[in-house]
Amino acid sequence: MGVIPKEDTHGKRSSSMSFALRWKHENLRLIILSAIISIAMTFMLLVLLYGTAEKSVSVVVNGQESIVKTKQWVLQRLLDEQAITVGEHDEVSMPLNAAIKDGDRVVIDHASSVTVTADGKTRTVYTTERTVQAAIEDLNIPIRGYDKVYPGMDAAITPDLAVKVVRVERKVTQSEHKVPFTVVKQNDPTLESGKEKLVKSGADGLVVSQFENVYEDGKLVSTTLVEKSVKTAAVDKVVAVGTKKAEVTTLSAKSSGVQTVSMKGVTFKSKKVLKNVTLTAYSAGVKSTGKSENHPQYGITASGTKVKEGRTIAVDPNVIPIGWWVYIEGIGFRRAEDKGSAVKGSKIDVYYDSEDYAEKFGTKKGYTVYVIGPNKPSSS
Repeated sequence: MGVIPKEDTHGKRSSSMSFALRWKHENLRLIILSAIISIAMTFMLLVLLYGTAEKSVSVVVNGQESIVKTKQWVLQRLLDEQAITVGEHDEVSMPLNAAIKDGDRVVIDHASSVTVTADGKTRTVYTTERTVQAAIEDLNIPIRGYDKVYPGMDAAITPDLAVKVVRVERKVTQSEHKVPFTVVKQNDPTLESGKEKLVKSGADGLVVSQFENVYEDGKLVSTTLVEKSVKTAAVDKVVAVGTKKAEVTTLSAKSSGVQTVSMKGVTFKSKKVLKNVTLTAYSAGVKSTGKSENHPQYGITASGTKVKEGRTIAVDPNVIPIGWWVYIEGIGFRRAEDKGSAVKGSKIDVYYDSEDYAEKFGTKKGYTVYVIGPNKPSSS
């Protein structure tokens, strides 16, 4: 029998171990590369399986929600698949390059172009709000108490909508104005007809009015009376008007149609007596003659004289000759100096300086007029 020496056995074991170590060292890169390739292939397989799996995704566009089935795994690809465009001003609830998974909910709000005019400025903005009120609040435009918004705060936002904000301001102002006193005439049987006497002086009143002025964008658009109060009441002017008939005494009549008359201490001869004469009044102003103070014929009568209160009357020359004096019962002596288209027959227009008084004179009937002649009687 043979015996294997110990030295030979140890030498063989050392050779086997060295070979294994050399093999591992020489093939390490190959081992690592194999592991990387295996991991990559596994990952690609998982991605392929995940990407091709059908998913249910909720897509909300401008408040309208729909459920879509897709095998896309990136949001942008899903939107392209559904023909949904996203502009630079639109809002999306997740990034366009984000991965999507089953059960995701994507919210997309498209922005609309809105032109807003306020405080004298016009600007165009993009907003995803649905109502005018929300858009205005989003733009930080303050709306005060009386301000107006067109087309209205509750109006829906539409593309290229024009919104106008009108600033409304209300101011209360106060003014005072006089109230002319009224002339009250009272018949006085103790006063001779045709005469007047002041009984009580008149005084103007004072009224205070408050107005509300409404301005829109600085321009006055309306004025409304809010309150009107009497600060000082007007006091009527009271005038006594005589109604006592003057006594007429006929002294004698030297010839037919001629009478000698005594009136107010003056004795004169009347060539004729006119009964039931109608009296009116006029002045030199526009209301009576159509002439203003700047007119060259202002105050000039048909006879060429200057009108004078207490003397001038207008007559029908066929009844009373121009230039003759008359005595009007209750009025006194007057001279026929003027004529007028409306003065016909037994009608006399008495001149007064005051347009107001001439207008208030009205029409008075039943007067007796004594036609005297070209010379005014005297008391001597």
